[in-house]
Amino acid sequence: MNLLSSASIFSFFTLISRILGYIRDILIAIFLGASIFADAFFVAFRLPNTFRRLFAEGTFNAAFIPSYTAAKIESKKKGKAFADDVLRLLLLILIVLVTVAEIFTPYLVYLIAPGFIVDNEKFLLAVEFTRITFPFLLFVSLSSFFSGVLNSNNRFAAAAAAPIILNIVMIGSILISYINNFNIAKQLSYGVTIAGIIQLIFLIYVSLKFYKPNINLKFKLTSKVKFFFKKLLPSIFSSGVTQINILVGTIIASFQPGAVSYLYYADRIYQINLAIAGIAVGTVSLPVLSKASKVKNFFKISKIQNKSIELSLLLSIPASLGLIIASDQIINGLFGYGSFTLKDVELTADALKFFGFGLIAFAMVKILANFYFARDNTKTPFYISSFIVALNISISLIFFNAIGFLIIPIATSISTWVGVFIYLYLLSKNNLILIHNILFHNATKIIISSIIMSLFLIFSLEKFAEYLKYEHMYKSIYLLIIVGFAVGVYLISCFLFGLLKIKNYKTN
Repeated sequence: MNLLSSASIFSFFTLISRILGYIRDILIAIFLGASIFADAFFVAFRLPNTFRRLFAEGTFNAAFIPSYTAAKIESKKKGKAFADDVLRLLLLILIVLVTVAEIFTPYLVYLIAPGFIVDNEKFLLAVEFTRITFPFLLFVSLSSFFSGVLNSNNRFAAAAAAPIILNIVMIGSILISYINNFNIAKQLSYGVTIAGIIQLIFLIYVSLKFYKPNINLKFKLTSKVKFFFKKLLPSIFSSGVTQINILVGTIIASFQPGAVSYLYYADRIYQINLAIAGIAVGTVSLPVLSKASKVKNFFKISKIQNKSIELSLLLSIPASLGLIIASDQIINGLFGYGSFTLKDVELTADALKFFGFGLIAFAMVKILANFYFARDNTKTPFYISSFIVALNISISLIFFNAIGFLIIPIATSISTWVGVFIYLYLLSKNNLILIHNILFHNATKIIISSIIMSLFLIFSLEKFAEYLKYEHMYKSIYLLIIVGFAVGVYLISCFLFGLLKIKNYKTN
């Protein structure tokens, strides 16, 4: 297996999904802007979508893949039995969870967005939309199970492509609602759940080659199944620390009008980079890292660890600098239309810039947590993530009145960077990671290439500033051209430094 090629496949489909997600969001920005309908929908979509990210973007895999791999190493029959037992129990838990959430939705919305309580119309809209979207959690969580089966067999394309369905259905919902004069926010909510059903059917079909589910009413709580579910909750919390921080940020931001929408749009942009630099690398490296850990191949473990970090830095460092330098132009070019005013652009761009400072850390915590997950250790990442979230909440609450909603991306970035240094300290202290000298050499080359790209980007943005203004009709086209050339400059520099050799990322 090759980390670079597998990550490229995963990243390709993820990028397609995020591009469609951008089209979806620009349509939302045009028709809903930062209105109460937008805020209500984003809150309703935030909770199931957070679970989607938690389950679909590596968290479920962090607990499932090591256990499933260990069972398959013993025999295919034991692997099949383990998967069946997990699926049955997961299905039961999710049905109960969704049912309870549907009954107590008003309380759930109050927990997510307590600031909405002062605006009764917005609160009632959020309750209505949340009841419609919440069943998506059931379908997307089951989809993550089948994605885990595929990833365990080093099949990453289908799992990465599945979220494309969500964006296509949501885009269709917006267009149909506009043509027929329906309530766009409400139809979007229905589209979320419908997409979840289609996505699950697709992944079940694709995974039949490797696993045929056997669902009955017999629940076997074997020691392996108990061990898996014991790991799952800490895994959800620790691997999804960035998403949990954003959820916490949404709760705090609900006290400032429009802030929920500003954070949502900024979140959508940096998540594109995080999906490639952190989630893709973490997803493709975990199966081989787990297998190497089970057979105690320490040379292979060390190689995978170093190459995972290098590949993550290769993707996250230039992206981080790009977001910091061009945050205004990015938000303006992508969302500065229709109901999304110039003020909305400025506030969203400020949020994106501060998220940009933390992008490398967001990616690295996913990679470093894998070094524990592969050894069936979810407790240590859980403790570290708990500290990160506690620090994030503390900073946000202390400075919210003075700074406003912008403290949320600032606090998220600061707390996650602290988490990265804690991970590195504990991994080194316990001899669970050995950093090779070549990693430092290659990281230096990556930084130099990123600086060259940044200088080109700054020059281009200044040169074409007139064409990137809010009122310019074709600003998004100029933005895409500039970003495309900047990426080209970076790739050429990396190639000349010898950083893009595929053979360097082989795990065998």
